Amino acid sequence: MSAAISVSAATPKHTPPLWQVYQQSLKQAKYVDLTHPITPKIPVWSGFGASTFKQTVNPKTGKPYTYQEDGFEATAYNLSTDQLGTQLDPPAHWNPNYPALDELPATYVIRPLVVISIQDKVAFDPNYHLSVQDIQDWEKKYGKIPKGSVVFVRSDWSKEWPNPELATRKKFPGVGLEALKFLHEQRQILFHGHEPLDTDSTPNLEGEAWLLHNGYTQAEGVANLDQVPATGALVAIGYPKFKGGLGGYARFIAICPPDWQYGVSVDQLPEAPLPKASKPLHWDEQLGYRVRESPM
Repeated sequence: MSAAISVSAATPKHTPPLWQVYQQSLKQAKYVDLTHPITPKIPVWSGFGASTFKQTVNPKTGKPYTYQEDGFEATAYNLSTDQLGTQLDPPAHWNPNYPALDELPATYVIRPLVVISIQDKVAFDPNYHLSVQDIQDWEKKYGKIPKGSVVFVRSDWSKEWPNPELATRKKFPGVGLEALKFLHEQRQILFHGHEPLDTDSTPNLEGEAWLLHNGYTQAEGVANLDQVPATGALVAIGYPKFKGGLGGYARFIAICPPDWQYGVSVDQLPEAPLPKASKPLHWDEQLGYRVRESPM
């Protein structure tokens, strides 16, 4: 009986199809982070006010937890808004009759990624907005945008991040209303994303209003789009599940082809265990968050 069990246990098993996808494609892919770190001083609309980070305090002693005394530390975040940094806007941000952040489908996790570049036009006109013609020009070169994909618009606006002055500019690259309608109604994309903190610079934010009042989601504050191919990549989408949340501190990761010039692959860097850093984290009072080295 034991011999039979031993033989059975040694019999090779068929690799499940999704595990084959990981072994054959995702493991060799290049991963590029498209997300800004959140700090208390990143650009944010003045109507939301400032955010602060503090060391978590032991309520019994009134003192912050420390590695030396308690063996751990923690952070208390006083965030003025859920519209901060790289984010995912559910339609409930503007319309209560549509889903909030926690009501978005689990199927939002991974999609084909399209990157349409307008940075050359923005260089001549800081207020340039993506047009239908830009989309059609992209499709002439790369093919029709896939249904259900995510479309990120590269403008290089984020190159100046985290300059707080970015949030005060009246002119910035956006996405035109007709382009948004074309992407959603003609190409049926999942959602689009842009680098600035608003969809467009019109007085009434007409593009954002149309999207959110009609049940569409959007990404804002996306970064590093210059490190992603125009076609052929995937995007992994993560965000916290705040109950009734109207905005999400999102993390977007581009999964690019193995021969892509940017990004890192699985097993290229230590992952488990993670490597020990040369310098420990410490709280920086001036910056208001933990760093390994304080700026000069």
